[in-house]
Amino acid sequence: MKSPIGIFDSGIGGLSILEKLKEKLPHENFIYLADNLNCPYGNKTKEEIFFLSHKNCKKLIEFNCKIIVIACNTATTNSIKKIREIISIPIIGIEPAIKPAINYTKTKNIGILATENTLTSKLFFKTLSENKIDNINIHEKIGYQLVNMIEEGLHSKSKILKILKSYLNPMINENIDCLLLGCTHYNHVIEMIKELLPNDIKILDTIDAVNRQVLNQLKSHDILNISTKNRYIKVFYNGSKLSKNFLKESYDLNYLKF
Repeated sequence: MKSPIGIFDSGIGGLSILEKLKEKLPHENFIYLADNLNCPYGNKTKEEIFFLSHKNCKKLIEFNCKIIVIACNTATTNSIKKIREIISIPIIGIEPAIKPAINYTKTKNIGILATENTLTSKLFFKTLSENKIDNINIHEKIGYQLVNMIEEGLHSKSKILKILKSYLNPMINENIDCLLLGCTHYNHVIEMIKELLPNDIKILDTIDAVNRQVLNQLKSHDILNISTKNRYIKVFYNGSKLSKNFLKESYDLNYLKF
């Protein structure tokens, strides 16, 4: 089935998911919506986040997408339940890898770097409550400023390292042995995060899990694209100019009002 896979995020964060998906699914077509006009989602109300997520999904359906990936932790945790109730095609979201972290931690201290609305969402609390965390400490940090700086193209590595250090050091001092990245934008600074973390702290994200889920959904619905001809990857943005620091030359980049 040649219909594209749709992906959206508040900006360029979800490109980290697109990158892995296009490698794992070399015959699939992709439509990516970068809603950078409304970036960031992390400081918006739950009603606004649902409105924006629904808007993006409707636009991807107009492109005849066969499956939609919500490549945003904030949008997933605050809107995916309602989105799935009103949209019939498969909807896949992304959220912090809490369960893998619980299974992994030996120090019983887990760090989470995320946006405010991810950490305060019903889905986040539901995930915590459904897993055994009675003897585990969750150390949360909100990544203020990071999303906007990444959207702008990471012009000052020293400034970002300074901000990251202020977020990570308190968690390191709490003896965390794993760190969850609760925003896809943070994957674009993962090498800087690694510079600041001791070697014995493992970084956990859910990109691989999302990739597996997408593949499983494509197979179970029998909608895999088996054609090897004329593959396309289209990226649309609706705000100011999108930073090209994270865009591949093979991507067809265009402005679109949505």
